[in-house]
Amino acid sequence: MGNRRAVAEFVGTFVLVFGGVGSAVIAGEVIGNLGVAFAFGLALLAMAYAIGPISGCHINPAVTAGLLVSKKMRIDEAIRYWIAQVLGAVLAALVLVVVIKARAGGYDLTDEGFGANGYGDHSPSGFPLGAALLVEIVLTFFLVFTVLAATDRVANAAFAGIPIGLVLTLIHLVGIPVTNMSANPARSIGPALFVGDWALAQLWLFIVAPLIGAVLASVVHTFLFRDAEPVEPEQSAVAADTPGDAASRVAGRRSDERTKP
Repeated sequence: MGNRRAVAEFVGTFVLVFGGVGSAVIAGEVIGNLGVAFAFGLALLAMAYAIGPISGCHINPAVTAGLLVSKKMRIDEAIRYWIAQVLGAVLAALVLVVVIKARAGGYDLTDEGFGANGYGDHSPSGFPLGAALLVEIVLTFFLVFTVLAATDRVANAAFAGIPIGLVLTLIHLVGIPVTNMSANPARSIGPALFVGDWALAQLWLFIVAPLIGAVLASVVHTFLFRDAEPVEPEQSAVAADTPGDAASRVAGRRSDERTKP
């Protein structure tokens, strides 16, 4: 089951990075920041329903870190998720490199940015390090808190993908002018590896800041929801079903069918 979850995270992160960064790199001049923000949000929304039942659809090391701090998953599984997420993002970036370099006139990864995250001279609107750090922490907090709250056992997990997709759209609308918006270390690592130079030099911020935001979101969520009563029969969609959970529900349905008149 652990390998299936990791593969699902690999696929989901590939879709998120290829769809989100791809929309910025290939179609950004046509769709603008609004279109790019919706591309990220729609990619996450689609994957929430596509792979959510398997892995919980983290597709973001910061989300996984938040769940780890909240004690919703084990460290060994979190490590598998992190590896799968980064590999999925790197492969998505590689495929995008092949596509964009086939464009008439070519494409200079370093000069044109390739959707990489940056601050200072490499911020879309010239925001400095301090502003970039603060925005990434705050907006990652928004994302991870929404994931934890919308998929908690007190919520209706069947609808969790909608608020999560919407909040990812929201944070991109705010964050794209500042840093190109990360809130996701894997999404930052993928393009940065191919841009190199300044993107690698500034990559630390887009790993550290989202992790700080995730930890803060976990702490706040735990405080707010610690006494909440669960709503049956929904299970948390954050951590995918264990074999025992799935088997219990199947057995319950079969029992109900046998007792029907």
